[in-house]
Amino acid sequence: MTLKTILPLVLAASLSAPALYAEQDTRQLVEFPDIMRTHMLGNMRDHLVAINEILTYLAADELEKAADVAESRLGFSSLESHGASHIAKFMPEDMAAAGTAMHRAASQFARIAQEGEVLPAYQKLKDITAACTACHAGYRAM
Repeated sequence: MTLKTILPLVLAASLSAPALYAEQDTRQLVEFPDIMRTHMLGNMRDHLVAINEILTYLAADELEKAADVAESRLGFSSLESHGASHIAKFMPEDMAAAGTAMHRAASQFARIAQEGEVLPAYQKLKDITAACTACHAGYRAM
């Protein structure tokens, strides 16, 4: 098969996959008051931006800046600014545990990044994204 043959097939499959997945979404639905859901989703979008900033700093070998972003925006230092205690009371226990694991991993990442070795920092970064992935794989918000 040539690229001209494969590309339309891949495109067709990728366009139909989201609709197929939505029909088969078996994640646990967690209901939040509208204002809390909006706040939580905003926090999650900021988490993605923070992870992107961390990756940018790691690529530039600016580990101290990566550590600062991780701790201030994702780590335990960020809990109050995210309103975590207010949101957590609406979460199932395992969902809240995944969030705690993400915040813990971010604080651990920050400490490792401050040591100045990029490879151990990259290795710890996966614990942050693994916690995010686990939560998003198991839960959806409404």
